[in-house]
Amino acid sequence: MSKDIDPVKYAKEIVGCDPFASYLGIHVEEVKEAYALCSITIMPQHLNAVNRAHGALVYALSDQALAVASNSMGYSAIALNFNINYISGPADGEKIYAEANPVNIGKKISVWKVNVTDSEGKLIASGEGVAYHKKFK
Repeated sequence: MSKDIDPVKYAKEIVGCDPFASYLGIHVEEVKEAYALCSITIMPQHLNAVNRAHGALVYALSDQALAVASNSMGYSAIALNFNINYISGPADGEKIYAEANPVNIGKKISVWKVNVTDSEGKLIASGEGVAYHKKFK
C-alpha cells in the first residue's frame, strides 16, 4: 500500500475482504481509524459436535476484526499473538459481532481488545491481541 491510499479504505476493502474471511462469510460492518466491527451469521457448516459455533470460527472472526482495525491507521500490521476466552456458544442462525479497539498503540507494537457479542450485546468471547506494524513507504 502506498501513502496515497486511504488507510481506512484499505483496511475495509483489502484486509476486510481477504480470501479466508470471505470464504467463512465474515463481513466488515464498520471501520474507522483504530477501530473495526466485523460480523458473521452462524451457518450449519460452522457448528461443532454440540450444535454451537465452533471456537475456531469465533477466533477467526476476532482475528479478522483485529486485522482490520490494526491496518486502519496508515501502516502495515500483522498479528503477533491473540488470546481468547470463550464465554458462550452461539447457535445456528445467530449473527455475532467482533469489535476491536486499541488498548495501546506504540511505535512498532499495538495491543487490542476484541469482544464478540450477539445481536443483543451478550458476550460470546473476549480476546486480546498484539500486532506488529511499520509505516508504509
